Amino acid sequence: MNVIDLHCDVLYKLSIMDEPVSFHNDPSLQANKERLLAGKVNVQFFAIFVAADLSPAKKFMSAIRQIELFHSHILAPNPDIIHITDWSQLDQLGEQEIGAVLTIEGVDMIGESLEKLELLLDAGVKLVGLTWNQVNAVAHGADEPSHLGLTPFGHEVVKLLNNRNIIVDVSHLNEQSFWDVLKEAKHVIASHSNARSLCNHPRNLTDDQAKALVGKGGHIHLVYYPLFIKKEVKSVTIEDFMHHFVHLAKIVGVEHLGLGSDFDGISVFIEDLQDASKTQRVINALKDHFEDHQIRGIAANNFKNYIQQVIATS
Repeated sequence: MNVIDLHCDVLYKLSIMDEPVSFHNDPSLQANKERLLAGKVNVQFFAIFVAADLSPAKKFMSAIRQIELFHSHILAPNPDIIHITDWSQLDQLGEQEIGAVLTIEGVDMIGESLEKLELLLDAGVKLVGLTWNQVNAVAHGADEPSHLGLTPFGHEVVKLLNNRNIIVDVSHLNEQSFWDVLKEAKHVIASHSNARSLCNHPRNLTDDQAKALVGKGGHIHLVYYPLFIKKEVKSVTIEDFMHHFVHLAKIVGVEHLGLGSDFDGISVFIEDLQDASKTQRVINALKDHFEDHQIRGIAANNFKNYIQQVIATS
């Protein structure tokens, strides 16, 4: 069945490669076009991520470069890859088409400039994570002390995102920033996080966070990264991954869950899940735990239902 995947790092990987590669089938890309089609990934979210060690000016240029690569390497050579600039397009995709959504993973590249953020949103960004794991001018990431939250500028950023009807991604926030965002953001989601009660990692959500996120109308998309699944990562299986779906379904409802692979942002893998072509193995594993309509929800329909809430308030 078709899948909507809320996170990959293809754009960043393309931006740091010494030699140009083909998005069509280059084996160095875990989520290249051939692999997305083989895995029936019908909609892929592409994150803009900038390295922490760049100067402020170079960070913004890196973001612009990744948007350029999105157009030159992903859209232009592939007329069957459709840039999703309006959420209504999700229901208009053909069977052999792939919807492509631009997102931001950490707004380091804007510094303290709302104008730079506006430019990125004007380029088609539909979902914004405020941080990666460290602090920036907006908020504190998952590796920062838990009591530090949004900055004064961060409140301005969330207000702008609300005005533009942009989804705020909480996956990389520390705890206080999470709660601050939940209080203020119009639309919230976790694009690639798991359950902290099963794997105690700051990138995962506590049960209280998961319940509050869904209570706010948000959804949780689970991530394939072994370090967020199980403490002992020498052998992480798809069944280990299933434990997170089962747990979160019990506490927030299966209708609020989805997928966020993190392909091209990870270098260790669940067994037999090394790239996007293997995505249907996740779908097949879900069959041991959920009914068909619930699995279709996790694969794509839950997110489509969530987007109807976003559209209704636009």
